[in-house]
Amino acid sequence: MKKLSIISLLLCLCLTVTLVLSACSNSETASTSESDSTEAATVDSAKTDGIDYMALVNKTHPLPENWEDQLETVHMTNSVGDDVEVEKKAYDAYLELKTALEAEDIHVDLDSARRSVADQQRIMDEFTEEYGADYAAKTVAQPGYSEHHTGLALDLYLIIDGKDVVENEDMIVYTDIWAKIHEKLADYGFILRYLDGEEHITGYGYEPWHIRYIDDVDTAKEITSKGITFEEYLGAYTGGDVTVDYGTSEIYTEDELKDAVIQIKCKFAFWGDVDLKSIRYAGDEAVTDENLKWMNELAPDAGYTQVAEFLMGFHTPAEIGELTFNPDADYTNYQWWLARTSDGGWEVVSFGY
Repeated sequence: MKKLSIISLLLCLCLTVTLVLSACSNSETASTSESDSTEAATVDSAKTDGIDYMALVNKTHPLPENWEDQLETVHMTNSVGDDVEVEKKAYDAYLELKTALEAEDIHVDLDSARRSVADQQRIMDEFTEEYGADYAAKTVAQPGYSEHHTGLALDLYLIIDGKDVVENEDMIVYTDIWAKIHEKLADYGFILRYLDGEEHITGYGYEPWHIRYIDDVDTAKEITSKGITFEEYLGAYTGGDVTVDYGTSEIYTEDELKDAVIQIKCKFAFWGDVDLKSIRYAGDEAVTDENLKWMNELAPDAGYTQVAEFLMGFHTPAEIGELTFNPDADYTNYQWWLARTSDGGWEVVSFGY
């Protein structure tokens, strides 16, 4: 198979931030005391035929039809003055979680929750108009495929010594605090949604702040205790373990190579039932001026200064849909080419044989 650029192959792309620490993730901001939050919350609607709290919405599973017509939400104002809309039961559970955390002197607030399909489409249209369709596709989640549409996905932020900590790169360093928060999630019907190392399943990098309400404590505890993703629990992903080999590089650190692998995994998440087996760094011998020139020819405005190649092994399902692979086949040494600028994160530029 001829090497193909990512623009021609991806059906849709990960919502990413430029920060490597949360490669392929999305977030927003929020905080007040429980009493303040309760007073600030106002009911947005009362459409109560009921929603499925176990509904899966991700890069390959769209928001169920009529979801927005059945959704009951509340609005609250967080500590930085932003309006946040949340599904009503998820908000009530969040307040209980917040109270329990405050008893341990851990303070959080809501950064973001529900974002409508219309809002997502507006963002997509704005980016398309300003930056072009290719750039918009690379940086904005496809409308209808964001878990935030459900109103059940909540992004938290921390309040440390009375100060709001809302930026991802600032929050990520508080590992001990996040661990304590995660320990309590299941008690209130929440799960941690995007697990470290499972980007090929979820399509997003590790986000300690992104939690999902599923309205069932026992189920939340089962998912948490097993250490599995929501997709795996629902049977939407049945693949096995993935072997990652960073090899030995005199050019890149293992952390730098891990950041590149996360980008690959996020793109792979679009491939549906394909079973990922392995990813390995192809070696420093691929880091050549010729390959760097090729990357910049594929993306003339990027100004890449570094390049890396990875090789992937995977098995395709019997029914491959629109993927251009042979069914029920093993693939090895499938090439992924990434590049970056001196001050930017890795980008998948091309993949294929």
